[in-house]
Amino acid sequence: MTDPAGKVALVTGGGSGIGRGIVLALADEGASVVVVDLLEERALEVAAEVEKAGGTAVALACDVSQRAEVKKLKASANAALGHVSLLFANAGVTWFDRLTDMKDEDVDWVIHVNLMGSLYCVQEFLPDMISAGEGHVVATASNAGLIPGWVPFHTPYSISKAGMIAMMLNLRQELEGTGVGSTVYCPGGVRGRIVESYAHRPEQFGGPIDQPLNLDPEWSKKNIVGSLEAEEVGPWILHAVRQNSPIALDHANQRQHFLDHYVNHAIAAFDAAEAWEASLPSARAEASR
Repeated sequence: MTDPAGKVALVTGGGSGIGRGIVLALADEGASVVVVDLLEERALEVAAEVEKAGGTAVALACDVSQRAEVKKLKASANAALGHVSLLFANAGVTWFDRLTDMKDEDVDWVIHVNLMGSLYCVQEFLPDMISAGEGHVVATASNAGLIPGWVPFHTPYSISKAGMIAMMLNLRQELEGTGVGSTVYCPGGVRGRIVESYAHRPEQFGGPIDQPLNLDPEWSKKNIVGSLEAEEVGPWILHAVRQNSPIALDHANQRQHFLDHYVNHAIAAFDAAEAWEASLPSARAEASR
C-alpha cells in the first residue's frame, strides 16, 4: 500500500484534463508534485493552483515521445524535489480516422506519445523506486484499449492503449517482491483537452493541424456512457494506488461493451481452438490409448 502523503509524485500530461485531476488529488493528500506537460504554460498554471492551495509543486516541460527529453526530465525532477516515488505516465493524444486515411506521421505521433512515451517514463523512473524498495507506477490507458473493437476509426489509438495495458500487467509480475506497485487506469469518458493536442503536434510528427473530432455523432449517442470531471477521477485513481489495483476503471456501465466486443470473441475463439485440437490425429490417437 502506497500512501501519497509526504511522497514526491510526477504526472505527465499534468497541465490539463485527467493529469490535472491527478495533480490536484495528490497535492490534497500531501504529496509534492512535479507537473509535466508538453506546454510549459499549462504546467505552470496547474503548479500555481497547487501552490495557492498551500501545496508544493514545480512545473516542467517535456515531450515524452522523445527518449532524450524524458531522461532530461528525470534529472530536472530529481534536482527540483528529489527522489520520485509515484509516477503517473498520463500524457496522451488521440486521432479519429480510418487507418488508411492517416499519414505515417499521424500514426507515429499517436504511438510514440501514448505507448512509447509511457514506456520511456517507466524505464527512466522505475529503477530508483526498485532501489528504494517503495513506490508506485500508474499508466493512463483507455477503455478503447481494453475494448479495442468498440470505438470506430481509432486503430492507432487502440493499439497504443492496448499495448499500455499489456505493458503494465506484465510489468506487475516483474515488480513482485520489490515493494513497488503498478496500476493501469482505463478511463471510459473524462472531460479534458486531449482533442486540442492536434494544435500542438510537434514538427517531427508533421506539426500543428486543425483536425476536427471525426467521431460519428450517431455512434456517440448510442455508445458514449457519460463523461466525468477530471477532479472527480483524481481521488479514485489514488484509491487504486493505495489498493495496488492492477486495473482501475471509472465506468462500470461499460461492462457489457467489454463482454460484447472482447470477452465473447475470445471465449468463442477458445471454444473453436478446443474443438479443432480435439479433431487432430494426435488427439484422437491419445484418446484411444
